[in-house]
Formats: sequence, C-alpha cells, structure tokens
Amino acid sequence: MSVATRRAWFSFPDPVNEVSARLVAGGVVLLSLATIVFDQPWVTAVIAYGFVVRMLSGPTLSPLGQFVTRVITPRLGVVPKLVPGPPKRFAQGMGAVMSATAALLALGLNRRGAAYVVLGPLVVAATLESVFAYCLGCRIFGLLMRAGVIPVEVCDRCNNIWGGAPS
Repeated sequence: MSVATRRAWFSFPDPVNEVSARLVAGGVVLLSLATIVFDQPWVTAVIAYGFVVRMLSGPTLSPLGQFVTRVITPRLGVVPKLVPGPPKRFAQGMGAVMSATAALLALGLNRRGAAYVVLGPLVVAATLESVFAYCLGCRIFGLLMRAGVIPVEVCDRCNNIWGGAPS
C-alpha cells in the first residue's frame, strides 16, 4: 500500500457533514441499546471497532459510516451542514475509549453489567448528538482549547466560528 493510499485511508474529513454525523450517532444509540436490552456483549466489540476506525479515518473504514454517508444521507435530500472536523474526531476518540472499555469489560473480563454501565453515558452522548445536534465531545474539545490543553492551531476554523474555541 502506497503512502498516499494510507494517507487517504487514515485521514479524517474536515469539514464534516453534521447530518451524517448525527445519523451515525443514531446508529450507535441503536447498537448500544440493543447490546444492553438483548444482552449481547459481543456487539461491544463492533461498537468499539466503529469508533476506533471513525476516529482514525472518518467513515472510510466504518461499515456504519459508509452506510450513512453513501446510502442514507444522499437519499434524505437535505442540505449538508458542514462543521469543523477536529472536534468531531475528538468526540470519536472519546467514544473509542468508552466503547473499548465496555468491550474489554464484557469480553475480556466477563463483567457484562459493568460494560453496560459504561455504555450508558455513551448512549446519552450519542443521543444528544443524534437528536439535538449537541456534540458533548465537541464541547469538551472547546473547553480544552480554551484551557490551552489543545492548541488553537489544531482547529483554525473553530477559532473563526467560535471566537477562540468551540462553545
């Protein structure tokens, strides 16, 4: 695989279509709730895989991301709402940590109950994104920018939109 191909596969989109991001979040809500309600701990690995590859490459390697961006979003006929990519990537990273923790608890340590407790906040965050267009990870990203933990150069567009950092 050439360097250019790897770079294309492992690059996060900037900007991101918020319509697609919200639909993917809805898929995460459904997968997470199904995992808990039907007591299917193996699905935690599927959820974790999705977050990790979306963090690394956006929708490129994510079956849910591909389905949303290639099938659902185009059929909706809505105008794309473009938002900065770095906060969305940070949010995917938060989801990756939470879902990987749930998968480790459920599959590696046989602690299903603890895994499902970890999925709870993930369901809340994904529901906020999907239903209300409120990206909790993006808000935390903004707070970290304001605190100087994340350099403002990471997201120049965020600086222009929110006057220093995302709100």
